[in-house]
Amino acid sequence: MIKYTRLFITFLLAIIITKTQAQSTATTSSPYSKFGIGDIDNQLMPQNIGMGGIATATNNIGGYNSINVINPASYGKIFFTTIDAGVSTNVLTLSKNGFADSRNANTRLSHIVMAFPVTKNSALSFGILPYSEIGYNYKTSQKGFGTSPTPSGSANVDTNVTNYIYSGEGGLTKAYLGYGFGIGRHLTVGANVSFIFGNLKQFQSTELPGLAGAIDSRIEEDNKVNGVNFDYGAQYTVDLSATKHLVLGYSASVGNRLNEQSGYIVSQYYYDQSGNQQVAADSIINTQNPNAKLQLPRINHFGISFQKDNSFLVGADFSMGNWSDLSIAGVNAGLQNNKIFNIGGQITPNANALSNYFALWDYRLGFIYEQTYLNVNNVNLNRYAVTFGLGIPLPHDRASSAFYKINFSAEIGRRGTLTSDLIQEKYVNFHLAFLLNDRWFQRFKFE
Repeated sequence: MIKYTRLFITFLLAIIITKTQAQSTATTSSPYSKFGIGDIDNQLMPQNIGMGGIATATNNIGGYNSINVINPASYGKIFFTTIDAGVSTNVLTLSKNGFADSRNANTRLSHIVMAFPVTKNSALSFGILPYSEIGYNYKTSQKGFGTSPTPSGSANVDTNVTNYIYSGEGGLTKAYLGYGFGIGRHLTVGANVSFIFGNLKQFQSTELPGLAGAIDSRIEEDNKVNGVNFDYGAQYTVDLSATKHLVLGYSASVGNRLNEQSGYIVSQYYYDQSGNQQVAADSIINTQNPNAKLQLPRINHFGISFQKDNSFLVGADFSMGNWSDLSIAGVNAGLQNNKIFNIGGQITPNANALSNYFALWDYRLGFIYEQTYLNVNNVNLNRYAVTFGLGIPLPHDRASSAFYKINFSAEIGRRGTLTSDLIQEKYVNFHLAFLLNDRWFQRFKFE
């Protein structure tokens, strides 16, 4: 097992380096990330994403202990030391009527999470994962700023334009500590305390490229966020037989007020004859509000799953978030409440196969429908996606207590519409993670 341990450590170091190098770069390219606090991360492991994002009523998946941050009650079913770390890649295609499609790809750390059993039916979990992301850059142009003579000098034509450039970067990160435990044979409960932190930056520039020496302007909004939030949940298991189980789950994110330090700067600049940007004057407005607050929404998750041990799992989730309550520095963000429907499952052909390695794999499929919190140009934006995934156990020494699995998932989806002068996004998200189950800090008895 030494080679797998080395592989796991190498993979873990690689994603930490990737995270460090990506701190200052945007990890999304969606123009819709400009609203609110950016695109919200699902905070799911690849094994859940591959099943359409079902998580509220899941705990152990495919015979392996799995860390489920969405519902901390699931920690009560963890009896191995569990480490899960991974990366994800987003390929995004933007379409708009009258314009050529554009495509962008970004890779980032998706999660590093760990869990350790404390007693026979309880466990402690902690880790770090993205909470939201902002990343966009687009330009609109408007004619009508003055006229210029034609080469013959016989008439004036409208040639000057004003460019409006919008961009944003940053996001929020969630570091959490959670504990889950069982009450009796069927009920588990748990809670997470999370520290959410990060920077949200947005820029709006106005430029006059057709007027030599014209003074351009830029507005920069910078919001530094940090604070504590709480999640809690419960799962109730109905044992239909020794191997078949029905699980009912509920979890919620409280929606606390986070600390925010907001800055607002207006600066002026111009371009020289070589096209290099030059500073023309100091910032004319620079306001800071160190005591502002960011109000998070309350989010509720409901789920149900049916599982036959080491054979199959199917389930469904319903989530709703009160995003109309989101406010930044005391100003409502103008979002609407959202709803998400998830359905999916997995099958393992033969978890005890000796001669057919592919029969040991988990095969996952799922679907997602979301009524998003975005209403743009009086149009509600919806999201549709299909997901699939694989759980690939690595061969292990039967005498060893360590088990390894590679989890891969892909999500193919669409958000937005081409009507009402809007942008439609088509995306493919890939997720890859390394999962370790092992017995640490436990005494073994020999007779």
